[in-house]
Amino acid sequence: MNKTFQEISKEYDFKIDKLVGEIKKKNAKRVVLQFPDGLKPYAIVISEEIEKKVKNVELFIWMDSCFGGCDVPSEIDDVDLVVQFGHSEWKY
Repeated sequence: MNKTFQEISKEYDFKIDKLVGEIKKKNAKRVVLQFPDGLKPYAIVISEEIEKKVKNVELFIWMDSCFGGCDVPSEIDDVDLVVQFGHSEWKY
């Protein structure tokens, strides 16, 4: 799947600008990105888009399973922020 971020963004709203703002606000240096299986093929493209907009951040892509918003990896140490992407919009 060699889609660009712009192509993927036509199907999904990843709210990258909101995420970038949160990373900057928290001064996060180490960020874990967690995707459901259906979005994992786009993980690198999404992380590259974030890296274009935020300097001095280390992004890690969580490749283990993800069963939804309640499935936060407990094995993660020494990170400033965990970001979960999903197929559906959350109403909050």
